Amino acid sequence: YYGDTKHMPYGEKSESDLLKYAQQIIDFFIEKDAKAIVMACNTTSSVIYDKIKDKYNIKIYPIIQSVAEKVAASVNDTIGVFATPATINSNAYQREIKKHNNNLNVVQIACPEWVKIVEDHKIRSSESIHSVKTKLEEIMKFNPEKIVLGCTHYPYLLDILSTFAPREIFIDPSEYFAYFIKEDLEKNNLTEISEGKEEIFVSAFPGSFKESAKMFYNLQELPTLKVFD
Repeated sequence: YYGDTKHMPYGEKSESDLLKYAQQIIDFFIEKDAKAIVMACNTTSSVIYDKIKDKYNIKIYPIIQSVAEKVAASVNDTIGVFATPATINSNAYQREIKKHNNNLNVVQIACPEWVKIVEDHKIRSSESIHSVKTKLEEIMKFNPEKIVLGCTHYPYLLDILSTFAPREIFIDPSEYFAYFIKEDLEKNNLTEISEGKEEIFVSAFPGSFKESAKMFYNLQELPTLKVFD
């Protein structure tokens, strides 16, 4: 795992910066002899995946392109997307979803402040709840059947979101993504390993990352985080 804690959040970074960061990280993984790379960030998948996908002789899984077919199949008419400004401006979700069903109406709303809400552990503050509620009210005017939480941080706001709308309306694309990767690795005979291990690298602030990571992963028994810059 590599977390670019030095440069995050990515949602408002330029395309040239995102390209530079992604190329550095991919080169790092190749040096580590990775057999496949998961591009779990919606922003990089939307903005720069198409520009780097043919530059490397390694399997790269981008989240948006990998889950679009299943997302498209989840609705009949209208689907909403919450994402970072960079992801929304790239139009990636609309473009990829419509490849599988061009008749769908895709409504996209940028939520630039949501990443910081999660990172700063301010999910329960009145300002955060107001921000989430306001964006939800904006998208619900279009009567979406489902709403994609198009940033890895946004599912941590599900408890707030489900206060104002049914929980089942929201899609966490990472769940679709995990199954897609598993099935594709099996199809390409890439699941054979002699011994597995977990290594975690960050580009800065390993202490604060370890604290934040408790929201989604138990790091207690893992080695000290390694800083790569």
